[in-house]
Amino acid sequence: MVILFSDEKFAMKDRILVTGASGYVGAATYVHLKQNFETIGTYNTTRLFPELLKMEITNEQEVKRTIEQAKPTLIIHAAANPNAKWCDANPKEATLINEGGTRNVINAANSVGAKVVYISSFAAVINPKNLVYGRTKLASEEITKQTTAGWIILRPTHIIGYSPNTTNDRQINRFLKNISEKKPVQYDNSWKFQPTELLHISKVIEEGIKRGLNHEILPISTPELKTRFDLAKDIMTPFGIEVTAIDEKNTSPTFEQNLDKLKELNLPTVKYNEMIKRIVADIKKNQP
Repeated sequence: MVILFSDEKFAMKDRILVTGASGYVGAATYVHLKQNFETIGTYNTTRLFPELLKMEITNEQEVKRTIEQAKPTLIIHAAANPNAKWCDANPKEATLINEGGTRNVINAANSVGAKVVYISSFAAVINPKNLVYGRTKLASEEITKQTTAGWIILRPTHIIGYSPNTTNDRQINRFLKNISEKKPVQYDNSWKFQPTELLHISKVIEEGIKRGLNHEILPISTPELKTRFDLAKDIMTPFGIEVTAIDEKNTSPTFEQNLDKLKELNLPTVKYNEMIKRIVADIKKNQP
C-alpha cells in the first residue's frame, strides 16, 4: 500500500536540501532536482557549485544551524564516505561520518519538520556485521526511520553514470581516465552484481516526491547481473578502448536485488542496455 507523507503530496513550491551536493551521487541528484524543484545543496571540503552551503555533517551544531536556516521540507541525505576499504581501515571515523552524520541530519530534520530520503546501499544487507561500511549504512537506515515527518530509504548497488563530479574515485571516473589515456585496460570479471544507473536514483526520488511516498525501502538497480568487465567493455568500446577480462577471484558474493517493489509502486525501472546507451551519450556530450 502507498502511504502519503503527512496530509498532502509535495508540490513544486517545496524546498529540497541535498547533503553532499559536491559528491558523486549528491552532485548528480542536486543538478537533476534543481530542474523542477527549489533545491539547496551543501558541501564539506569541495564547493562544486558556487551556491552550495558549507556544512560538515559530523558537526551537530553546524548541521542544526544550516538546516534550520534553510528550512527545507525535504532532505536528500547523500553525504557519506562510500569507500568500503577506507571504512574498514578507519572504523571510528567511518562511524562518525556515516552513522553520526546521519543522526545529526535526522535530528535537524525533526527540528524543522522535514521529510528525509536516505541514500543507503545494498551493503546494508550483505553481511553488514563484518563490513564497517555496510554496518554504518544499516545503522543509518534505522536512524532514518526515526524521522517524524516521513522517510524513504534507497538501496543502490554498484553505481555507474556520468556525474558533475568527475574527480571522485568512482568507477565511471576511472573509465573516463581510461578513455582519455587511450590505452588497453583490464577489469575484473569475477564479481556479479546488478548495476545501478546514477540517473535512476534521481528519477525514483523525483517520482517519490511527486507521489508523496512514505516509509518505503526501495531497491535501485537494473535487473541484469553484470561484472566490472561488462561495464568497462560496454562503456569504453564505443571510444575505441580495448578491454580484456581478468579474474581477481573477488570474494564479494553475487547479490541480486528483488525489484518487485519498484513494479508494485509503478516507479521508474531501468534496463541495462538503456543505461549503457545513456552513459555513452553523456560521456560523448560532456567530455572534450
